Amino acid sequence: MSDVEGPTDERSAPDAAATPDEPAASAVRQRSELEIRWRQTRNAPPPVVRAVVANIAVAAVGGIILLLLDWLAAADANGLAPLIYVIVVIASGSALTYLWVELPTGASGERRRSPWAAVLGFFASIPIVYLSLVVIFQVLRPLLP
Repeated sequence: MSDVEGPTDERSAPDAAATPDEPAASAVRQRSELEIRWRQTRNAPPPVVRAVVANIAVAAVGGIILLLLDWLAAADANGLAPLIYVIVVIASGSALTYLWVELPTGASGERRRSPWAAVLGFFASIPIVYLSLVVIFQVLRPLLP
């Protein structure tokens, strides 16, 4: 093969040994929706993973404190503790994501931060806060005496 022909893609080249009765070995298989979503889950972008991990860590620690506070002060429970929990998780998750997620740059060693990282943390924190409140008050709290 000469350099003039250029590179060939083995996936797109038909199989010379294939007969008309047999499909070519290079036929592209259509992925199912489940396979597509599983691949996207396994190859998630690092900034998204960092935002979710930061928010889950804050929600877990705050959730334990909220659960203990609610359990110890069952008679004097006021409605402010869950509201404070939500505000703390959203604010600290956004701040941690801002500090942890950096924009990629072409220059090595140069680091840049953007307010968009905090927005990413904010949007990642909302479903995490909701799910953590459900787990705290609907699953764990009834298990405590």
